[in-house]
Amino acid sequence: MKFLIAGAGAIGAYMGARLAQAGFDVTLFARGPHLRAMQEHGVRVRSVEGDFQTQPRIVGSLDEAGQADVVFLGVKAHSLTQLAPHLKPVLGPDTTVVSTQNGIPWWYFQGFGGQWDGLRLERIDPGGVISASIEARRIVGSIVYFSTEIYEPGVVQHIEGNRISLGEPDGSRSERCRRIAEALVTAGLRCPITTHIRQEIWVKILGNASLNPVSALTRATLAQMLRDPGVAEVIRKIMQEVEAVSKKLGMELSVSVEQRMAGAAKVGEHKTSMLQDLEAGRPMELEALVGSVVELGERVGVAMDHTHTVYSCARLLAQAASTNSKT
Repeated sequence: MKFLIAGAGAIGAYMGARLAQAGFDVTLFARGPHLRAMQEHGVRVRSVEGDFQTQPRIVGSLDEAGQADVVFLGVKAHSLTQLAPHLKPVLGPDTTVVSTQNGIPWWYFQGFGGQWDGLRLERIDPGGVISASIEARRIVGSIVYFSTEIYEPGVVQHIEGNRISLGEPDGSRSERCRRIAEALVTAGLRCPITTHIRQEIWVKILGNASLNPVSALTRATLAQMLRDPGVAEVIRKIMQEVEAVSKKLGMELSVSVEQRMAGAAKVGEHKTSMLQDLEAGRPMELEALVGSVVELGERVGVAMDHTHTVYSCARLLAQAASTNSKT
């Protein structure tokens, strides 16, 4: 199989490096200083599991990349609207597209069935740009459970974790999922195939929609937030509202709110991705992780007072951070 990592940031470059190290045909698409550093030195990975360096094919243009059998979308959700319309050159008749974005993915309601079938969330897919660019039949969902960051251009720091779940939106066990999972396992990752990808997405959203924005507002780690009784109660209320939205959609989650909070507390003094982005001066994934859930709550008739309050405050923080970065 020929793999393309479309958006080789921290997560994408790490996955691409693992695949290249295992001998797979993989191309990484990137931009800016990170692109130039990888073209000159390859991808350098720092990890407690062992540092390594690989030399996969690195391109700065999708036209140059050529068609692939499997395309991993490595950009964050707010960048996908810019990337998706340019994917045509890399999509062959049977190319599979694996989404790795956090939050509610743009494809979530495609083939969902019932009254919500085909629902499009404006905060996730404004104007339908993404869904118009990527056919539903191509999509395999995924949930990433490892943490990485760009230490410096061309150098990826692997912090912890090595699991990525794959799942067909229709819940089937497909041959394409099996083949992609086998490749990722060969590359040193854990890659279970789930028949309940939509439910698993909601388990992660419980934390995404609560822990991420609260951490940005408080500058606190997971352990700090959950040790504080008042902050922990705000997080609990947001998770309960998110859970209520998922139940409206017929989802039965595999963990309770209390279990989700306990799991986050065990991670310890870890900064969420949203707080890392804020501190680094990067745009936060606010709409994908929180705004989309608020929008969906409005659609399905669930009151989300706590979620909306935190979202509004975090949105103002994001606007102020953006203004300050330009001055």
